Amino acid sequence: MDSSEKINNPADISVIVIYFVVVLAVGLWAMLSTNRGTVGGFFLAGRSMVWWPIGASLFASNIGSGHFVGLAGTGAAAGIATGGFEWNALIFVVVLGWLFVPIYIKAGVVTMPEYLKKRFGGRRIQMYLSVLSLLLYIFTKISADIFSGAIFIQIAMGLNLYLAIIILLGITGLYTITGGLAAVIYTDTLQTIIMLVGSIILTGFAFAEVGGYEAFMEKYMQAIPSNISYGNITIDPKCYTPRADSFHIFRDPITGDLPWPGLTIGLSILALWYWCTDQVIVQRCLSAKNMSHVKAGCITCGYLKLLPMFLMVMPGMISRILYTDTVACVVPSECEKYCGTKVGCSNVAYPKMVVDLMPNGLRGLMLSVMLASLMSSLTSIFNSASTLFTMDIYTKIRTRASERELMLAGRLFILALIGISIAWVPVVQSAQSGQLFDYIQSITSYLGPPIAAVFLLAIFCKRVNEEGAFWGLVIGLAIGLSRMIAEFAYGTGSCVNPSNCPKIICGIHYLYFAIILFGISTIIILGVSLITKPIPDVHLYRLCWSLRNSKEERIDLDANEKIEEPESNDDVSEQGDEEQGCCKKAYNWFCGLNQKKGPKLSKEEQEAIEKKLTDTSEKPIWRNVVNINGIILLTVAVFCHAFFA
Repeated sequence: MDSSEKINNPADISVIVIYFVVVLAVGLWAMLSTNRGTVGGFFLAGRSMVWWPIGASLFASNIGSGHFVGLAGTGAAAGIATGGFEWNALIFVVVLGWLFVPIYIKAGVVTMPEYLKKRFGGRRIQMYLSVLSLLLYIFTKISADIFSGAIFIQIAMGLNLYLAIIILLGITGLYTITGGLAAVIYTDTLQTIIMLVGSIILTGFAFAEVGGYEAFMEKYMQAIPSNISYGNITIDPKCYTPRADSFHIFRDPITGDLPWPGLTIGLSILALWYWCTDQVIVQRCLSAKNMSHVKAGCITCGYLKLLPMFLMVMPGMISRILYTDTVACVVPSECEKYCGTKVGCSNVAYPKMVVDLMPNGLRGLMLSVMLASLMSSLTSIFNSASTLFTMDIYTKIRTRASERELMLAGRLFILALIGISIAWVPVVQSAQSGQLFDYIQSITSYLGPPIAAVFLLAIFCKRVNEEGAFWGLVIGLAIGLSRMIAEFAYGTGSCVNPSNCPKIICGIHYLYFAIILFGISTIIILGVSLITKPIPDVHLYRLCWSLRNSKEERIDLDANEKIEEPESNDDVSEQGDEEQGCCKKAYNWFCGLNQKKGPKLSKEEQEAIEKKLTDTSEKPIWRNVVNINGIILLTVAVFCHAFFA
C-alpha cells in the first residue's frame, strides 16, 4: 500500500487528537460529577441514569470494531443476510426491558450470577457462570475487537500492530479504572454520536461512488475478481460469484449459508443469551433511575440497531464493487499479497473504503469512529468483567473484604485483563481473518445456549431447582465444547480448500447446533428438576415471573451464609485524613476512594433505600408512552424482516 493513503496529513491528525481530548474530558467530567467511591457508585453508576445515555450505551457496548470489520466483511462476501443478526436484537431489547429487567431489579442484584445464586441457592452455579462469562469475554469479545481495531490502525497509519494495541488499551483502561460505570456510560453516549455521524457520511460517499441503490444492486451481482486460477487449478465459480440470494435475508434451510430457521430460531437463542442475560448489557439497564427509563433506553437501542444494515453491511458490499480484486480475492497467493492471509480478504472491506474514499479530515474522523467503537465496547467489557470478578469471585476468596479493598481488587483485575488480552492477540491473528466473525458467532453458539436455557427457565418456570440448572449447564457445556474443539482441531477451511472435519460433527450449521443444544439443555434441566425436590415458594417471592408481584418477605436460600458486615474503619480514616501525604491524597482522589462516608444509616433508612432500589413501579402516563413505543418497535422489526426477506 502506498504511503499517500496513510493518515499523515495535518487535517486527519488534528481531528484524531481533538477526539481523544474530548473523550478524556467527558470521562473526567463524569468521574468528578458522580459518586464512584462506593461499590454501587462504581459498578452501577449510583442507579441514577436516564434513558438516552442508557440506550446509547447499550448500542455502543454492543457495536465494537469487530462489527465494522465483521459485518462489512461478511456483507461483501455473502450479501445482506448478516444484517439479520442486528435486526433480531430489535425484538430482544423489548424482551429484556419488559420481562427480564423487572425481575432482576426486584431481586436486587448487581450481577447475573448473583441472580442465579438467589434463585437456586448454592455456590457452584454462580462460580461456574462467573468463570465462563469471563472466559467468553476474553476469547470472543476482547480479542476479536482488539484484533479488528488493530487491522484498521495498521491499514490507516502503518503502525506496528502491538504498539497500536498498547496505546489503545492504555487510554481505554485509564478511564474505566478510574471512572467506573458512569464514566463508561457517558463516554459511550459520545462515542455513539461520533460512530453514527462518521458512518453515515461514509455510507453517503459510498452510494454516491456506486451511483445509487439500483446501480448498487446491479453492480454487486457482477463483482467478480479478475484472477480466478493459479497454476493449472481453476477455482469453482461458486467461490467467487456473488450468491444468487445476496439480497434476501431468509435463505434456503439446507443449502443457504445462513438458513432461515437458523436465523429465526437459532439466532433468537443467541440473542436471548446476549441481550437478556449478559452482564455487559443488563448492567446498563440496572443503572437506570426507574423502570420507565429502562424501557425507554431499550427502545432507543432498538431503533439504533436498525442502522448497521445500512451503515455497515451495505457499505461492505459496495467495497466489493469498488475494490473487487482485493476484497473478493480467491487465489490464496493473491490474498496473501493484499492483506496477509490466504483465506480471503473480505475483512479489509470497511477499512479499505475509509482510507480510499474519505477526504482528509473526514478520514481522521472515521479512524476516530473505529477507535470509538473499539474503546466503548472494551470499556464496557472491562467494567462488567471487573464487576463479575469482584462481586462473584473475589468476595468468595476474601469473605470480609472492606468496600475499599473491593474497589482496588476490581481495578487491579482490569489491569490483569489488559495483560491477558494483549497476550491473546497472536492467537487471534493466526485464527486469521477469513474466520474472525465466524469465530465469534460460532463460539457463542457452542457456549451460549445452555446459559440462555437456564435463565429462561429460572424466570418462567418456578419448578426448576438447583440440581436441574447445574446439570443442564454442565452437560450443555460438555456438548458445546466437544463441537468447538473438533472445529478448531480440523480448522474451518475456506471455499477453495474445504476443511476435512467429519460431516457428522461439523456438517450441522452452527445456528442449527444452537437450537439442538438449547433443546438438550432444556430437557435436562426440566428432567432433573422434576425428579428432585422443588424449591419452596418462600424462597422464590419476586424471583420468578409467576410470583413477581407478591408482597411477602422472601427468605433467601443463602440467608444462613450471610457474612457479618466487615468492621468499619471509619474512625481510622477520620484522623488519618490530616496526616496523609500529597501523593496518597492525589492517589485516593484519582481512584475516588477519598469520598467522605455518609453518616451511618439506621435500620429503617437502610430498608427504605433497599425498597427504593428494588422498586419497579412506573407512572401510568410514562408506562403507556413506553409500551406504545415498544409495540411500534416490534412492528418496525417485523416490517424490516418482511421487506428484505
